[in-house]
Amino acid sequence: QLQLVESGGGLVQPGGSLRLSCAASGFTWTLDYYAIAWFRQAPGKEREGISCISSGGGSTNYADSVKGRFTISSDNAKNTVYLQMNSLKPEDTAVYYCAVNGLCKETIKVSEWDYWGRGTQVTVSS
Repeated sequence: QLQLVESGGGLVQPGGSLRLSCAASGFTWTLDYYAIAWFRQAPGKEREGISCISSGGGSTNYADSVKGRFTISSDNAKNTVYLQMNSLKPEDTAVYYCAVNGLCKETIKVSEWDYWGRGTQVTVSS
């Protein structure tokens, strides 16, 4: 059974940085064949797709809200995907989730991703 575990969240001041990790385990699974996405959900708001990386890492997509500040990357040997978040703003405060086996395209839709982690909290506050 596939398991996704997010880590790296925490409290950071505006303008700061965090790097989130999403580690996959549980069965024969490789980033060579599956796309990975990052989503976030702020209190009282719908879950939002913010970034994805295609199977094999050939292409990436970002929501406008994070473009130029966040970078997604993968380490296939570790079956881990990262989200480097720079220039963080208070509006980036949310629970961040990773998901696997979906469609990595310009608009990242919740309904198109099959497996989810439990999330990690990111709080941007002074």
